[in-house]
Amino acid sequence: MGEAENKALIQRFYDEVWDRGNVAFAHEVFHDDYVRHDLRSTQAAPGAAGMAAIAAGFRSAFPDVRWRVDLLLAEGDLVAARWTATGTFTGRWGTLEPPGRQAEFSGVNLYRFREGKVAEIWNHRDDLGLMQQVGARVFAGATADE
Repeated sequence: MGEAENKALIQRFYDEVWDRGNVAFAHEVFHDDYVRHDLRSTQAAPGAAGMAAIAAGFRSAFPDVRWRVDLLLAEGDLVAARWTATGTFTGRWGTLEPPGRQAEFSGVNLYRFREGKVAEIWNHRDDLGLMQQVGARVFAGATADE
């Protein structure tokens, strides 16, 4: 696949999985052995099933989330996406209880393609901004108001 097809697949990934909640679509996008590079620790299963589980868990916590892709760039086997999401935290997410607060946050993902599917992802999301907006502690000993 070329750069235009790779960008189209990533756009469709955001539309289907993140915006509409069709998490099964992750299997059409990610290799079963894809590698996830994340700034935070994750306990997701590897491969496409792991990506589907991440999306399902997040969408369960933020069921009304809306996802907008702000920018897509491609060069060779890489696609970079900058996105913005808005949603209300109403379901449990990891160890966090839902406060019912709305948040808007953004991130950048870098995807490496192999054989027409994503083989690697580098995930950079504004977790600090997200945690502050929903009232979660953002460092040890902090209260939600700090």
